[in-house]
Amino acid sequence: MAAWRVYFALLNPIRKQGIHNMSTPTNYSRGPVALERSAVLDEAHLGDIKGALGTIAHHDTAPRTGWWARFRTLLAILGPGLIVMVGDNDAGAFGTYTQAGQNYGTTLLWTMLLLVPVLFVNQEMVLRLGAVTGVGHARLIFERFGKFWGAFSVIDLFLLNALTIVTEFIGITFVLDFFGVSKIAGVCIAAALTMAAVSTGNFRRFERFAVVLCLLSLLLVPVLVAIHPPVSQMTRDFFIPNWPANSKLSDVMLLVIGIVGTTVAPWQLFFQQSYVVDKRITPRFMKYEKADLWIGIAFVLIGAVAMIAFCAQLFAGKPEFGNFTDAGGVIAGLEKYAGHTSAVLFAVALFDAAIIGAAAVSLSTAYAVGDVFKIRHSLHRGVSDAKGFYAVYFGIVALAAAIVLIPGSPLGLLTEAVQTLAGVLLPSATVFLLLLCNDRAVLGPWVNSKKLNLFTGAVIWVLVMLSIVLTASVMYPDMTGETIIEILAGGTVFAVLGYAVTAAARKSRRQRGGEEQAAQTWQAGARDTWRMPPLDELPPPNLTLSKRVWMGVLRGYLLIAVALVVVKVVQMTLLK
Repeated sequence: MAAWRVYFALLNPIRKQGIHNMSTPTNYSRGPVALERSAVLDEAHLGDIKGALGTIAHHDTAPRTGWWARFRTLLAILGPGLIVMVGDNDAGAFGTYTQAGQNYGTTLLWTMLLLVPVLFVNQEMVLRLGAVTGVGHARLIFERFGKFWGAFSVIDLFLLNALTIVTEFIGITFVLDFFGVSKIAGVCIAAALTMAAVSTGNFRRFERFAVVLCLLSLLLVPVLVAIHPPVSQMTRDFFIPNWPANSKLSDVMLLVIGIVGTTVAPWQLFFQQSYVVDKRITPRFMKYEKADLWIGIAFVLIGAVAMIAFCAQLFAGKPEFGNFTDAGGVIAGLEKYAGHTSAVLFAVALFDAAIIGAAAVSLSTAYAVGDVFKIRHSLHRGVSDAKGFYAVYFGIVALAAAIVLIPGSPLGLLTEAVQTLAGVLLPSATVFLLLLCNDRAVLGPWVNSKKLNLFTGAVIWVLVMLSIVLTASVMYPDMTGETIIEILAGGTVFAVLGYAVTAAARKSRRQRGGEEQAAQTWQAGARDTWRMPPLDELPPPNLTLSKRVWMGVLRGYLLIAVALVVVKVVQMTLLK
């Protein structure tokens, strides 16, 4: 039925919307369109791109030759990269970045610069998967790696996202306290706003709401200007790695790991891939979506650098320096030392970050559940037309809000659990991402290059090592800096040996003819039209012995690490 609807839509004359929208040129020539079966699970994922700032008709295949046509196309595509990046600068990120500035000045600004390529590479692979396959991340994991890993990915995503949304509402309570608003009323209103923004049945309306929230995140800039930290020092610490003087190595390392976990989170992968699919973006708009991603990364850097820098300047030489408490303490410090206006701007930016963070994280969960159970899951549908999708979204938001309102809830403990579990689970999410982006049956001409694989492999190992350090620090809070260095050094040696063995095994297979030596060539323009075939037509995944061994090691580590974290959290709860 979905194929026939697309067929008739393509045969109809050019619709009025396609002629007069701001992104589809009026002088294009519509050539023959090949109607092929696709892997798209929800027919609402097919049709015109209806972005916050423009529309691109489904039948519009005209080349964008002028700068104005390209700019209008970018405006229509803008959204997925911007929202996922700004959504990651959520309430938890506010706490992490302000802690870095208040406790260590601007000495850790360089970590943000190092994370830029990691952010881009991870999210670029995800948007490529979404545009080419037409299905979400969870569905691909189920289909290509089996039910165990599929169930594991969705269950841990659901639990981790639920805890993450709790931290968003914790951030909202700080804002409510500052403005003197009732906690119960304020949290309920925030939850209702988060639900209402998504449930209109109009994709464009939600995206416009989200883009407005993204722009409001720039309220941190006036705060930075008002406090005006030294630009020369900010520039030096941003480009030249430095280490806080007279500080405990283990404490600083854990904060650096927290910055990594805050900036690169598992939910981002699931959200952006599904959102690209829901927005109906196809491979021919890939370069515009990459530009959208770079714009989102710029927003992340502006917010993070602003918070670290103005907190460093605000608390320098004050009793609060080195004694970070929470985002509520930062609001109080701003009102005390910078004035009421700066405190209000920061509080509004924090509320804004919590709302967009809660919406994006909740959507990533609802999208994943829709993918796995093959139910309708699109913002183009209303509540009555996608009951399961919205039930998951409403349920996880309501649950998080209720936990925050329960008297005596261990909110601080939950925040710590979120950071730890995110650090533990992030490497596995990146491993699946890398394997999927090397699956030729899934991505065809869009598979990773060798250089990208090498870089991503190195990133994965760094994430694994940081994850191990983070897990060990939860189990052994008094772990010394020397122990951390020994773990990192030992892990590096193990990684080099593992890479050498894997490379030797791959070379041996090539010599025996077990692997194709020449990559398939593609005709010019084929990449822009290539889409993954239906999932039931894909050949079995090529899981070599080395891949199975590494996945087995990863599975064992995850089971042990998650079990240890859960035991530790339960112990701390009982002792409290």
